[in-house]
Amino acid sequence: MVQPHASFGERLVAAGNEYGRLCVGIDPHAALLDKWGLPDTIDGLQRFSSACVEAFAGSVALVKPQVAFYERFGSAGFAVLEETLAALRESGTLVVADAKRGDIGSTMAGYAAAWLQPGSPLEADALTLTPYLGVGSLEPAISLAAAHGKGVFVMSANSNPEAEAFQTSEIDGRMVSQWMVDECATYNQGAAVGHVGVVVGATVAKPPVLDALNAPVLMPGVGAQGATMEDAAQIAGANAHLVFPNVSRSVLSAGPDVTELRKRVAELVKQP
Repeated sequence: MVQPHASFGERLVAAGNEYGRLCVGIDPHAALLDKWGLPDTIDGLQRFSSACVEAFAGSVALVKPQVAFYERFGSAGFAVLEETLAALRESGTLVVADAKRGDIGSTMAGYAAAWLQPGSPLEADALTLTPYLGVGSLEPAISLAAAHGKGVFVMSANSNPEAEAFQTSEIDGRMVSQWMVDECATYNQGAAVGHVGVVVGATVAKPPVLDALNAPVLMPGVGAQGATMEDAAQIAGANAHLVFPNVSRSVLSAGPDVTELRKRVAELVKQP
């Protein structure tokens, strides 16, 4: 199998240098469709997604459609998601499918093929994963991503109260969230920038240390959830070039006007 010339991590860092280090979410939940004056129907979902593609394609480093808001419409919703993923990727924009998959063996391999196999109807450049069964259980997705120049983002430190209570618990002197980061780091050794990234909330009180990860970090919580770009930079430390704050509501609230959506992204990118 021909290996790609650049890892997903290298491609994302390059995109961040060109467009600014920002991951923009596409979250077509019912309340936001209503705010945009759209019906909570497949037609509304289609129009919302098309506006987001027009606004973000070729102008941001990374776009993250939230799979749940498409999945709630069943097969018709997945059809819109397929179109959205394809349109963004055809523009050269990197896309991470926020599906938070996690399982073992052949089931994990099935999830990996659905989202990371070239030619799949749902093909994305990266996929979010949940490591409750252990980071090693995600090996099928990690390996498939490596083979095709794609990436994964493993949940490490999330900002909801239930997650913080669990993820800051310690095993042999290390927080659970730190275990996740450290295990992911082993896959990135020797790479210029690795492909096994993590998700760390910008609002968490006790973030894990990211110094050894050597891969991209998605950092939700900036904007509507109260964190700032400065908060994200503090958690990032010396690895700021690898951290991509994830914004959704703070950008999407400017819709449905495409020009306003682009303007909001530009404002956030300029923040220190």
